[in-house]
Amino acid sequence: MEHVKTDPEAPLGNGMCPVAMYGEFAFRHNRKSRYALSLTERDLAVQKLPAVQAARGRVVFNLRDCVGCRAYGADDHADVGAYFSAYFYPFRKRWASPGVARQRVEQCFRVASTQDPHGNLDEARKWARAISDGSVCNRPQKTGLCAEVRRPCTFLVLLNPQSGKGQAHTLFTRHVQGILQEAGILYTLIITECQNHARELVRETDLSQWDALVIMSGDGLLFEVVNGLMEREDWEEAIKTPLGILPGGSGNALAASIHHYAGLQPVTSEELLVSCGFTLCKGLVSRLDLSSVRTASGQRMFSFLSLAWGFVADVDIESEKYRRVGAARFTLGTLVRLASLRVYRGKLAYLPAQDPRGPSSTSAQGPSPQACPATHRDLPAWNRPFRNSCNSNNTPNPKRTDVPPAPERGPPDSLLAPLDSPVPAHWTVVTDEDFVLVLAVYQSHLAEDLIAAPASQLEDGVMHLIYVKAGISRTALLRLFLAMEKGTHLGTGCPHVEYVKVRALRLEPHSPKGTITVDGELVEYGPVQAQIHGSLARLIAG
Repeated sequence: MEHVKTDPEAPLGNGMCPVAMYGEFAFRHNRKSRYALSLTERDLAVQKLPAVQAARGRVVFNLRDCVGCRAYGADDHADVGAYFSAYFYPFRKRWASPGVARQRVEQCFRVASTQDPHGNLDEARKWARAISDGSVCNRPQKTGLCAEVRRPCTFLVLLNPQSGKGQAHTLFTRHVQGILQEAGILYTLIITECQNHARELVRETDLSQWDALVIMSGDGLLFEVVNGLMEREDWEEAIKTPLGILPGGSGNALAASIHHYAGLQPVTSEELLVSCGFTLCKGLVSRLDLSSVRTASGQRMFSFLSLAWGFVADVDIESEKYRRVGAARFTLGTLVRLASLRVYRGKLAYLPAQDPRGPSSTSAQGPSPQACPATHRDLPAWNRPFRNSCNSNNTPNPKRTDVPPAPERGPPDSLLAPLDSPVPAHWTVVTDEDFVLVLAVYQSHLAEDLIAAPASQLEDGVMHLIYVKAGISRTALLRLFLAMEKGTHLGTGCPHVEYVKVRALRLEPHSPKGTITVDGELVEYGPVQAQIHGSLARLIAG
């Protein structure tokens, strides 16, 4: 017979924490062996009985790694016992590669302290509640958190079935659906049918039905959702809706950044998905910077990841033809583009960020700026955000965002002058006008395996501007991207590479042809400028 006790004077558990609950149970599928459970405020210790030695046969699970616990009755009516299952995702050694990753561990115990099935179920529920409450209380505490998703909670999950290798739905069913159920999270799943389906949905729907919007895709679907929220009349409240990201695409830059910000070892593919699913269930909300991007035609869009021109943008768009190989498309696209390296002519100007920790610019040779005169003007009334129409077929989202204008909403771009006017006098103008690439990134990662801005944080209020001047060799450029896999590229000492933290920038291409992307999405080619808006959005980041 199982024995249960709750005793505030009970002995100390692991880590010298008082034992809040103690019980002796059998595993669900092994009723012959018995185990002692000791629940403290920090962990659940499982000790096989009889305990000949204190450490022998004893396993301790940290409640910080627990997503939930549920109680249920026996399927067999002849079984008077009840059960409770606790779900943990601790870090464990990876099977085929070095390092650690979160791996699922279920602990299921049978309660049969009486012959009354209802009494046993009540006891199982008591344990399930205590373990679940302990899981919530042991969520990570760190700076930058601004809220917690309320419990119980309901998510709206938006899934793009065409993202990445086209396996997002399979990955959701295999890895995410179960962890949400284990955490007791209810969700509504909507599979997007075409480009801008998600954008139009979040622009028009009643968001009060859900506690968070979760995107299961690459970075493109989140781009739609962010801009759909910013197009609402109530955009100031809508953009504060917690956003969750589950990597199901090729790039997955934001998902990799969240993992990086937590100080965890790099993982990719399905291991990254499990990590983000765990983070999602913990429900800790951080602030997220957004950048307002304006083009010459008056379009305005909001970006959470990057603005790129030249090599990076070329690889992103031209590698679309290799989408079915997943993240390897970027490696293949990089090699193809290196074979015929392009140089672009244009003008780059920026407003340096004020970094209290020291200079905001680093370079092997130092920056090479010159000032140019300009005057401030009021923001033009003709600036408008874009709005896309939906494709009729369910095909991979084309990289286009040039669409009819809609009424402008969102915070004013107080740092930007009109694109047909010179930049303000206190801005820095780069003297070199021949570039291989210009990249402004606001997260640490540009892809799952590319750490473009290792010093970036979710709400640092800056854009990390990296530009590569003409004259760099193919070998040096390849070495740069190989170093970016470890985030060491800014310390390579390459004289053609410049890095500076900025609050705003303007890019004016002079080359007749080229590619500009925002969050990996193709935008109109021509003059473009951007300003960072700190802490505008909310992100479940753990």
